[in-house]
Amino acid sequence: MPSATSPRWQEKASGFFSTSGVKLKEAGQSAGTFVEEVTKDAKVNVTDMAERVGSMFKSRWTLLQEPSTRHAVQERLITAAATTGTLFRKGLLETKDKVSVGKIKVEEVAKKTAQKSKTILSDIERWQKGVASTDVFGVPIEVTVQRQQSSRPIPHILVKCADYLILSGLNTPYLFKGEGDKKVIQQLVSLYNQDSNASLPEGINPIDVAALIKCYLATLPEPLTTFELYNEIKGARSSIHAMRNMLRRLPTVNYTTLEFITALLLRVSQKSVLNKMDTQSLAMEMAPVLIWQKGRTPDLYRKYWSEPSKGPSKKNLDPEPTYSAWDMLSDEDDAVDDSIPLDDGVPIDFGAIEVVQCLMGHHNAIFTDANETIWR
Repeated sequence: MPSATSPRWQEKASGFFSTSGVKLKEAGQSAGTFVEEVTKDAKVNVTDMAERVGSMFKSRWTLLQEPSTRHAVQERLITAAATTGTLFRKGLLETKDKVSVGKIKVEEVAKKTAQKSKTILSDIERWQKGVASTDVFGVPIEVTVQRQQSSRPIPHILVKCADYLILSGLNTPYLFKGEGDKKVIQQLVSLYNQDSNASLPEGINPIDVAALIKCYLATLPEPLTTFELYNEIKGARSSIHAMRNMLRRLPTVNYTTLEFITALLLRVSQKSVLNKMDTQSLAMEMAPVLIWQKGRTPDLYRKYWSEPSKGPSKKNLDPEPTYSAWDMLSDEDDAVDDSIPLDDGVPIDFGAIEVVQCLMGHHNAIFTDANETIWR
């Protein structure tokens, strides 16, 4: 059923739409008028701006046509070009300098590389020479023993020297510590490089023989204890059982030779009242040539034979032996010194000293599975 108030709502709606139409018409007229005014202002502004730009360009062009202005502009252009050229040349010079510096650095690196390569090749040639010839100094111990074709895996040079010291040198004061005669040792090195089975001359000073042993051990490419077991052997020095088991990992030649050398040192220490060399003193002298780290080679010992002697003396061997190329390897500026410093300047390795002292003090308990070295 339709409501009684419907006619009143219809009147209100009709009045609302009528009024809205009038207002929309008025708003449209106002908007049109506003757009028209904005357009006129924009046209005026554009025209005014164009006139200003044209006027400015015309005045500037007129100014540029004047001789003084044209001359100033030319000078500025020339100055700018000159500045640009200067900067370009400066940049070019800096580039050349950098290239020159780089070239020098490259040449330095190339020179160092070539020198290092030369050293490596020289080491290889020396090793090959040692393998191919009769040399014993600077040659791997297993190569020397293999060439001997002997049932006893110990270098003959060590056996000869040890036998001589047992018979004639145990009472010599400061054995393995005293300085030797460099010329004599040079000749002994040359002698054994030519004949590894040669006998020591009669009457030779035991100090020189002991120094020759140290020379041989120091010139091995790798110590008797090897680089691989350096830390392990040092770590086992406080236990006889651990040391025994660790040394069994050494190659047979290294193990047998180490037993031989420490047996000799033990025998020397037993005469310490006369020779003043107890186990501690001997360990301090022998540790640097028995156990060392890679890169810590006692190279100073090479100088003991790097230069030939200029002539025989009463102490020297007769006849004087010839020298091989290995014996002649030395720097031209090395000074000749008759004394042989047994201190190679390497920092003291107290752990290595304790190892050698342990090997002497507990020799028989450690080397139980070796053929014990016994001298009559």
